[in-house]
Amino acid sequence: MQLDSIDRAILRVLQQDGKILNTELASRVGLSPSPCLRRVKLLEEAGIIERYVALVDAAKLGMGFTVFARVWLTGQDEETVVPFIEAIGRLPQVVECHLMAGDCDFILRVVAPDLDGYRRFQIEHLGRIKGVRNIKSEIPMQRVKQSTEIPV
Repeated sequence: MQLDSIDRAILRVLQQDGKILNTELASRVGLSPSPCLRRVKLLEEAGIIERYVALVDAAKLGMGFTVFARVWLTGQDEETVVPFIEAIGRLPQVVECHLMAGDCDFILRVVAPDLDGYRRFQIEHLGRIKGVRNIKSEIPMQRVKQSTEIPV
């Protein structure tokens, strides 16, 4: 799907406010409501808009401690990697998981209530996943930037 300037404007607005009414969205991007809704539906059908979510404040939910865990596996074969990925998928504390090229095999972003909570998570869950050889935890001192918006 080729995006034009109106499609891009729609995406910018929706990334800032996914609950915006179609009439307001249409007004902000310079369309009438019916063509605007059609364009949004096309963006959804094309998979450009994957889904709509609510962004929550992790600290207000008692999960304000973030750790980046670098994970090394015992091997990079399918029999080791696939079960690891499946196990990570079942752990809600892992909010991001990336297969890496480079030093480690995976980088995880993990949320926990505090340092003790993360340590318990590492001992009781992460460290028990079959194939995990080593875990190095990186604790950020300050969040400088976090965004869910993709430049369009």
